[in-house]
Formats: sequence, C-alpha cells, structure tokens
Amino acid sequence: MTNALYYSPSTASLVVHWLLIELDVPHTLHALDFDKGEQKTAEYLKLNPQGRVPTLVLDGQVLTESAAIAMHLADLYPRANLAPAIGTQARAAYYRWMFFCAYTLMPAYRGWFYPDEPAGADNVDKVMASARATLEHAWQQVADHLQAQGPYLLGEQLSAADFVLTMLMRWSRNMPRPTDDWPVLKAYADRMKARPAFQEAYRREGITDWV
Repeated sequence: MTNALYYSPSTASLVVHWLLIELDVPHTLHALDFDKGEQKTAEYLKLNPQGRVPTLVLDGQVLTESAAIAMHLADLYPRANLAPAIGTQARAAYYRWMFFCAYTLMPAYRGWFYPDEPAGADNVDKVMASARATLEHAWQQVADHLQAQGPYLLGEQLSAADFVLTMLMRWSRNMPRPTDDWPVLKAYADRMKARPAFQEAYRREGITDWV
C-alpha cells in the first residue's frame, strides 16, 4: 500500500514532508496548486473536507492536521526518539509545546495572513496588530525558554515539537519582526535547518527562502 502526502509548498504540509524524510517513510507526493483551487475540488474534499493541506494517507488511513500527524509519526517510529515515553514529565512538556504551536501560534498566524476573516475588511489593521503582538509575545516566551532550558524545547532531547516549531518560525520570515531577530531563536532554527532531511524537503518542494 502506497503512502501519499498531499501538499503545497510553504504551507503546514512542510513539517509532515520533512518528518517523512527524516523517518525514512516511503511515500509519494501529490502537489496541489492553490492558485487553481485544487484543494477545493470534489475529489480532494472527499479526503479532506476542510480543503486544506496536509493530508497524509498512511497505511490506508487518511490523516489531517499537521501537528497531529507529526505526533502520530513520532509514535509510529519510536527508534527515532522524537517523542518521550507516555506518562512521563517529558511527555507532558512535549504535549504543552505541541499545543502551544497549535493553539497559540497557528491561530495568530491565521489572523496575520488572513486578517479579514474574523472581523471583516474594515478591521484588517486592528486584527494584524493584535496578531503581531500575540506572535511576538509568544516568540519571546520560546526564546526565554530555550535560553534557560535548551538547546531544544525538551532540553537535550530533540522531539517532533521542534519540527513543528521550526516550520512556524519560517512563517515569520517576512513579518516586521521575524524570529531570526532573536539570537537564541536564530541559533535554534539554524540547528534544525542544518538537518539533511530539512534540506531535502526544501529541494523537493523547490523552496529557496529562509535558508
């Protein structure tokens, strides 16, 4: 049975693609052209009713939501040691950072990139200002944490949460204050970007920025 990743470059699918390469999971790629609305076709909506990426068909099961897929992959391949043991304090910290990405960072980015959605076109500037403040406050929290307890989110242990966080750091690259503006965050990102699987995912997707 063939595993398949439906993706679009520079979206949340990047972290799943990166992890598939990192974990050496055989898969095929199916690029969706958002400009042509391929993520909204009836055929694709049967797989992912939200009309978003990523969608990963893994061993016949359809998986969506990038952070959830990342967690599942980490659990499926324990030899990679990308997720602490269930019931440990490290596992609790792992959950905390995964959901920090999903509940704090991702919604704020949504507000920044699609500011008309929550409050209409007349309030775009206010929404963007709020999203920016939320993101910069959150990144300061991460920077303080890494400064005190790094080099990774769980200290010495690399985890799938680091992969998700790195993807989200990339999304800030064209913002007024990108994450590279914090020295500790830039050093962290440079470590993650140096991983061969990250570079291979970039090559396959044809991404050339934030290198």
